[in-house]
Amino acid sequence: MKRVRLDQGLAPKAAVILREEGWDAVHVMEAGLANAEDIEILEFAGQNRQVCVTFDHDFHAHLALARADGPSVILIRVEGLNSRQQAELIQRVWISCSDAIEAGAAVSVDEAAIRVRNLPLR
Repeated sequence: MKRVRLDQGLAPKAAVILREEGWDAVHVMEAGLANAEDIEILEFAGQNRQVCVTFDHDFHAHLALARADGPSVILIRVEGLNSRQQAELIQRVWISCSDAIEAGAAVSVDEAAIRVRNLPLR
């Protein structure tokens, strides 16, 4: 099952679109975590076996500092995407590196490439 927790910067509608495609996708606003700290969102995602999707570079830093082996985080470094484009990008990233994501990874995606680092980060 593709389980994702979308962070505050992503469009809530992207979660709706992913759910329509059969994903278990929840936006932080839907979960009452709109004002939560990044570390709280990571902990919540880890407890619920979800992958965090974010625009926030701090998520990877939190993983590195904690030497955590999860949850996986997908960092989107592409601006100006509408909700459909966000959902499609998340789906493309998952297709490209699903094994790494499911094993524990810090993924970074921009216009040119998808980069994957296995967890824990060193």
